[in-house]
Formats: sequence, structure tokens, C-alpha cells
Amino acid sequence: MTRAPSKDRKPAAAPRRVMMLVYDDAQVLDIAGPVQLLTAALDPATGAPAYEVELVSQERGPVSTTSGLVFRIERSMADIAPAELAALDTFMVTGGHGSRAAMEDSALLDFVRRAARVSRRVVSICTGSLVLAAAGLLDRRRATTHWAYAPVMRQRFPKVVVEEDAIYVRDGKVWTSAGVTAGMDLALALIEEDLGREVALTLARHHVMYLMRPGGQSQFSAQLAAQRVENPRLARLCAWIVENPAADLSVPALAAQAAMSERSFARHFAAETGFTPAQFVERARLDEACRRLADGETSLDAVSADAGFGAAERMRRAFIRHLGVTPGRYRERFRTARRHLPPSLTEGSEHAHLHPDL
Repeated sequence: MTRAPSKDRKPAAAPRRVMMLVYDDAQVLDIAGPVQLLTAALDPATGAPAYEVELVSQERGPVSTTSGLVFRIERSMADIAPAELAALDTFMVTGGHGSRAAMEDSALLDFVRRAARVSRRVVSICTGSLVLAAAGLLDRRRATTHWAYAPVMRQRFPKVVVEEDAIYVRDGKVWTSAGVTAGMDLALALIEEDLGREVALTLARHHVMYLMRPGGQSQFSAQLAAQRVENPRLARLCAWIVENPAADLSVPALAAQAAMSERSFARHFAAETGFTPAQFVERARLDEACRRLADGETSLDAVSADAGFGAAERMRRAFIRHLGVTPGRYRERFRTARRHLPPSLTEGSEHAHLHPDL
């Protein structure tokens, strides 16, 4: 089903004003990823740029990022008049190592509160959610952040309902995302809400984003977890699980491969991976099922069997639990992203609804 633009707001007569607050030691992709997608989007009704994006910081001038790249910021927080804030559609806060210092800056937090109060939508990328939390904007709200900083948020801001596994979370007018590339997933979700699903999919295809990931999708995968394992014996076993999801992956079988007692194996495995053996196996099978669903037209029963789930209903429950969608809906996302766009979207250019500079 094609999702129409949100009914919460009439089509904008002019570009929607977006302001992103940046600071020293920001993560460059937390800034560049969402800004690239927003500035590339064209309003389907007019063909004009859908968003006007501006970066602001505490002071005018250079703002460093952790990669060494530097942004030159033309206007500071003090340069923004109240009337400009009131005209904002979306206010965004970037993430990065500098969020720790930003969340202690009283002037910055006051600006965040004022901007959030008057803008239609408030967005944080990665650890920018810590800044929103420090400003009190996430109290009693659901929110996410980079998984490595979820314990920090939970401990320091106990009023925030932290969903550390989500790609992005929306609670009312406030949107928060996980780390780095999740900011691009969130940006596509904003564009989909404003301009419709076809525009968002066109942007995703052009930027070679293979799938518009739903917000409820997990930040984790078995393969990523396996890369963090330091114990050589368990690292080899994790790699074998990922490569052989349909094998006997019961605790007794895995413990025997690791030459450990079942109790010792379960304890060491959880300490190394952060998952119980059963959780890791389910995620490995989920990863395999996702790949198979995206690659072809194999029946759901065959995919479930090949991925090690056995009955298709077991696979369905795992998909809903971890991704928030059924296997059939997951596959449909790929079909939609790969299909030929209708003539109304492609007339005149194969990159309709993309900024002409692209």
C-alpha cells in the first residue's frame, strides 16, 4: 500500500524550514546523511525543493567533526530571531562525541527548549537524544539512541523510556534515532510522512539505500555481535552459527562444539556476545531469512526452513518481535523499492522528485 503524505499538515506553499543544531566533535554522517536526503527531496505537487535546511551552532565559524572534516557555520544561536524559530517546521539536533559537552551547556539547552517549543517537529540523530533529554524534552517519552549510549541515557535520565533496540522512535512530535546511518532512515521516514512513500522510495533508491528500514527494526545483528567476540573459540563458533543457521544449534550441540559444559558455555557465551545462545541463534536465523526474502521469490515456507526456523509461523513471530513487520511485508518493501515507478513519478527524468543538482 502506498502511504500518502501526512494529513496532519496541508501541503507546504514554500519549502519547509529545517534547522539542525551542530557542535564541535559532532559525527559527520549524523549531519551529512539527513541533510543530504532532505535537500534532495522535491515536492511532488510543485517540483520545487521540499525543504530549506540550515545548520546553526553556538558560535559562527568552523565546527569540527570527529572525522576531521570541518563545517563552516554562517549563523549562531544568538543570530536566530524568535520569529525565525516560530517559522520552523523541523528542529534537529545532531549526534557525536560532542553531545557530552553540549548537554552541559546551559545556553545551548535553553535554545533547544525554545526551538522545540515552537517547531512542528523535533528530531535528534544518534546521541543528539542525550541533548534533548538534558533539555527535559524526553521526560516520560519513548526514545532511542546509539545502543552504546543507551545505558548512559537510562542511568542519567530515568524519566525517559529508552528503547535501545530501535532504529528510530516517534513519540508525538519528537523523533529520535539510533546511531549514524539510522539518521538517514529517520530522515526518509520524515520525508515519507510529508511527501508520501513514493518520494521516499525514490530517494532511497537514488542513494543506494537498499531498504527503508522500519523504526522498530533492531540495531543489532548476529554478524555484528560476532565481530565483538574476543574469545577465539567462541568467535569461530559464532561465525559458524551465522554461516549455518539451519544446523542443530541447540545449547547441547553448541556446547559440544565449544568443548564446554552446557552451563559454562551459556555463561561465557552471554558474557562475550551480550546474548544468550538462543537469542543469538534467533538473530542469525532472522538475518538469513531477511537476505533470502530480499533476494528472490522463494516461498515463505522454504525461506523459513532454509533459515533454520522450521515452521513458517515461528519465523513470522520472530519477524514481528524483532522487526515489527511480517515476513511477507518485509519482502514487499523490497518489491516496492525495486519496482518501476509509475509514469507520474518518472515523467521527464528518471530522478523525479530529486533535487536537480544531484
